[in-house]
Amino acid sequence: MPTTSEPPAASVVVIGHNDAAHVTEAVRSALAQGPAVRQVVAVDDGSTDRSPKVLARLAAGEPRLAVLCRAANSGGCGSPRNDGLAAVTSPYVMFLDSDDVLPAGAVAALLAAAARTGAEVTAGRCVRRELPSGREHPWQPDLYAAHAVVAHPSRRPRLVHDTLCVNKLYRTGFLHEHGIRFPEGPFRYEDFVFAARVLAAAPRIALVPETVYVWQVRRAADRLSLSLDRADIGNWRARTRACALAHAILLGAGHKELARAARAKFLDHDLRMYARELALRDASYRRAWWAHTRAYLEQYDVADFEVDPAAPGPLLARVVLASPGPRDLGRLGELAARPARLCPPYARTPDGTPVWSEDLPRVTLTPLLTRPVRLLPLAVDAELRPRARATRLRLRLHELYGRVARADPTEVAAEWRSRADGHPVQRRTAALTPAADGTWSAAVSVDLDALGGPGAGTWDLRLRVRFADGAHRDLTAHAVTGAGRLRRRALPSARHGLLLVHPYATLSGALALRVAPGVRGAVPVIGARLRRLLHWRRSDQEGDYRR
Repeated sequence: MPTTSEPPAASVVVIGHNDAAHVTEAVRSALAQGPAVRQVVAVDDGSTDRSPKVLARLAAGEPRLAVLCRAANSGGCGSPRNDGLAAVTSPYVMFLDSDDVLPAGAVAALLAAAARTGAEVTAGRCVRRELPSGREHPWQPDLYAAHAVVAHPSRRPRLVHDTLCVNKLYRTGFLHEHGIRFPEGPFRYEDFVFAARVLAAAPRIALVPETVYVWQVRRAADRLSLSLDRADIGNWRARTRACALAHAILLGAGHKELARAARAKFLDHDLRMYARELALRDASYRRAWWAHTRAYLEQYDVADFEVDPAAPGPLLARVVLASPGPRDLGRLGELAARPARLCPPYARTPDGTPVWSEDLPRVTLTPLLTRPVRLLPLAVDAELRPRARATRLRLRLHELYGRVARADPTEVAAEWRSRADGHPVQRRTAALTPAADGTWSAAVSVDLDALGGPGAGTWDLRLRVRFADGAHRDLTAHAVTGAGRLRRRALPSARHGLLLVHPYATLSGALALRVAPGVRGAVPVIGARLRRLLHWRRSDQEGDYRR
């Protein structure tokens, strides 16, 4: 801790490469933190665009800004961050990427918590801001629900899930004392390794609920970030390499519980995220992904799968390990969804043991027989055929090895949530009626005119199934395809004149709905659809998504 009487202050290390369009906003957001930020170190990683000139112009009028320019691009984010860290003169340091921003008061909030608690690391809430919509998603919200002090990372194993380095304030001396640095050169997911090195040093950690970092996600950018570029199998290999190194660091430091938590995090987060995308990839990628994933998972101990054997991640892993090549991609993608859906068939061995499939009986599903009903990967089929009048959403809840019947489902509540801002509308409830085939069915009306009003755009379907004992399960629904069920329709509308309505299946197979009112409203939707198609075609070569 600093011993001077001066108020604590921080340096902010900003890194960028060929990002002249955004770096000014990032640097200014750091300088706008006021006296909490004593120094901003901007490191240009061998840019060939106007970035060096932009930074030089900013530094000419700001004495707190120091600019470092690397002669050649390092190929990653670790080297420029290490350069910036070496130039830091403040007792605390933060990291900022050139395409993100710090919200007002972020550094002051972190400094106050660090001073109050004596923490070597102070972490706050990060939000992912989707651009251009502006919709924000909290990152690891459970960790940052309230103020907390963690005396040792092993007391909060969930910390391994927050692999970001940018939503945290570090005591500079702590990093230097333990020699904590980022991997150098073209190392992707360098923050996974840095985060593990920080936890391995067993710092005192303070958690604050304030938003301290805005992670801006530009999915349609011409140049995707290193972590967004996931269509190349090299990205998956780099990610597993970083995860393996993080695990080894924690295990080598004697933190066995944290090391096991890191492996559980891989199954729950990383594996599920990439499994959802497999159906988008070509056969060559799938074969390479499957072979590499099997080899990686073979390093796991049996106990690593037993932390929560009924969870979707361990089940996905066991299917991959049990099969020599890609299989059941659609079903695996639905299981990897959030929340998970285990779609039929529900096979059993001759002695009645529930298994993944008849030809993969080694993957048993017996842990599902004791899992709480509120956590079961229930599957609901949803069918929506838009009509000018009386549009109905038809739902069918599947049995799951007798668990659903024993829980006695009574009703389902359906609502549509705006993709733009998460706002829910049209929450409607219907009774679930048993059917002769062992399923339960329900139907609710859908007011398409209302969905085409203010806030029209893309709507995600969310369901809540309630059971006789008062328990419930929140889930999404599997979109029923085929026979023209997901066809775009132009419908007459008393309120809007015309509605363009398109039910479709999301990446994980869930039902969603696009609605555009009137001819004027339909034009931008059609244009956006064409841009998406072009983006997805380009992303087959360049990649997709981040983290």
